[in-house]
Amino acid sequence: MSHLSRRNFLKKSVFGGLFMGLSAKSYRSTFAAVPPSERVRIGMIGVGNQGGPRNNMKYFLNNIDALCDLDQNYLAEAGAFLQKNANRSSMMTDDYRRLLDSKDLDAVVVTVPDQWHAKMTVEACKAGKDVYCEKPLTLVVGEGPVMIDAARKNNRVVQTGTMQRSGKEFKLAVELVQSGLLGKVHTVNVTLPGPNWIARAGKPVPNSTPPQGFDFDRWLGPAPLRPYNKNRVHYLFRFFWDYSGGQQTNFGAHHLDIAQWGLGMDDSGPVSAEGSAVFNPDGWYETPDSTDIKYTYDNGVVLNCRQNPGTKSKKQGTEFVGDKGSLFVYRGGIIANPPELLKSVEMPQFASRYANIAHVNNFIDCIKTRKKPAADISIGHRSATVCHLGNIAVRTGKKINWDPKKETIVGDAEAAKWLTKEYRKPYDIV
Repeated sequence: MSHLSRRNFLKKSVFGGLFMGLSAKSYRSTFAAVPPSERVRIGMIGVGNQGGPRNNMKYFLNNIDALCDLDQNYLAEAGAFLQKNANRSSMMTDDYRRLLDSKDLDAVVVTVPDQWHAKMTVEACKAGKDVYCEKPLTLVVGEGPVMIDAARKNNRVVQTGTMQRSGKEFKLAVELVQSGLLGKVHTVNVTLPGPNWIARAGKPVPNSTPPQGFDFDRWLGPAPLRPYNKNRVHYLFRFFWDYSGGQQTNFGAHHLDIAQWGLGMDDSGPVSAEGSAVFNPDGWYETPDSTDIKYTYDNGVVLNCRQNPGTKSKKQGTEFVGDKGSLFVYRGGIIANPPELLKSVEMPQFASRYANIAHVNNFIDCIKTRKKPAADISIGHRSATVCHLGNIAVRTGKKINWDPKKETIVGDAEAAKWLTKEYRKPYDIV
């Protein structure tokens, strides 16, 4: 592709479109002008941390008509935020099923621990609700096909919350890679941060009685019954296998997703995964401190995913390496080696909130048009699968051979058991 045609191509595909460059405040003001008959009505399931006022609520603000959380403190804070910033009250409940039963809601945003993603998404689809489900889409690989089946059979729009899919820097990087800028890509390097459990929790604490106003039993849901411990819930859930997969499924769900996208593997995946991990020596949390995982694709491309404690944010991202050089993309920028690779590319400004705004806007637009969103449920499933295969490899100590067409582990029945899980009654997916 010539410099001129590539430049025009990028201008058209990356920089065009509604709401490009709007601030979060302008975005909310714009949607405030949407006529009531065209306004998408959304219920928020989970309004703490990622689902709360500092994150998802801020971006869905003018569409929110219902709030749900098992923690009454989170629920009260979310209600106050909605009243103050949107001058609107809403349905408030601790039972997500009330949102699914409501005829006054068009969609739900699922921002809960990973063990709940599959059940809530499937039930929402069956209830006729479109879904924005946070990443990683699944807790285990086997949940993905069930979720996709529910979405397709019920004609639902399901967006995975991998908002980097809508970020200017990531869209540009993928288009450059796929345009042939690097020549033939042979290696991809993904760098993830180490866990921040200690920074958030400090040290282990004894099990205790759940605080008043927090329904811990229902918070566990499909997960095994265990005593309450404040250092295993809310944000810290992601570092325990019952509920999540550590930074491999946290930041890996973002950066491995970009690797899949850039390689044109959105409907496929690697054919093997192998690696090693180092765990917290005192067992304070279960997921790895560091990992070194190697994935191999059928076309010979090698994807190295490394989790390194202390890695700064600008070093966390995805690097594509080809015959002509490399391109590293992270949140906020793109770095080429040699730098001359980008001399004819018109670079936009990368705003920190832009990806979130654009991703939410894409979801809302697709609810109206019934088109597939940027991070359709099938894409979220495939990218989460890459994350899970890496975790299976380091937890079993085995090389995992994967058939991306049949979506199964080949030649190892014991390892294949890690693709599914048992659900605590009565919280089965179906």
